[in-house]
Amino acid sequence: MKIIPIGVLEDNYSYILIDDKTKEAAVIDPVEPIKILNVISQTGAKLSSVFITHHHWDHAGGNIELVAKKPGLAVYGADARIPEINYVCKDHEEFKLGSLEITPLHTPCHTKGHVCYYVVDPATNEKAVFTGDTLFIAGIGKFFEGDARDMYRILFHVITKLPDDTWVYCGHEYTRNNLKFALTVEPQNEALMAKWAWCQDKTITVPSTIAQEKMYNPFLRVNEQSLQLFAGKSDPVETLATLRELKDSFR
Repeated sequence: MKIIPIGVLEDNYSYILIDDKTKEAAVIDPVEPIKILNVISQTGAKLSSVFITHHHWDHAGGNIELVAKKPGLAVYGADARIPEINYVCKDHEEFKLGSLEITPLHTPCHTKGHVCYYVVDPATNEKAVFTGDTLFIAGIGKFFEGDARDMYRILFHVITKLPDDTWVYCGHEYTRNNLKFALTVEPQNEALMAKWAWCQDKTITVPSTIAQEKMYNPFLRVNEQSLQLFAGKSDPVETLATLRELKDSFR
């Protein structure tokens, strides 16, 4: 499979996902359709599907224009608030993009209808997950329509259950600020310091992997005693809530 990250708006990511075998393509959160279509036209791939992670305008706001320009697209999602949605994905209901196996994972917290899309290429065994505004590199999304317990379940019973070598493609370029915050939480974390040094000259920091996130993303480390001590809590869910509050006011 081929994945092309495209920077859109101020700090969003859209993605083009192409099946090498059939040249069938999907776009993930295509908020700037003209930009996306221009890139697709250079690949020789045929756009058939749109995968929307959630209804917020900076992810789903390009749907009407895109469908007008390319009638007949399958628009996947799990929220009636998504414009032009015509296929409601059920949790773990597998479908295909060419030969690629796509599994939608319901992750309600940032929004009630949030979906992450897990992709496996059976030809190469490559794996990727498009996490929208649920998981970022070294961070997580805000709990607009859920709480810390919801996010804990998503992180530890859905996201980190994926194979360690799964590539993580998130919805925003927030990496530097997330790492800056993480360093206030775990200043001695060597993986974190290495990632901070690595990202200094990067404009695009996706993808990471699930294994990497487990090493330096503080929100995936709330079961560690050092994180609980920092938060002044003994419960991982309360630790997660405290970290999210601290991050909300971090500048």
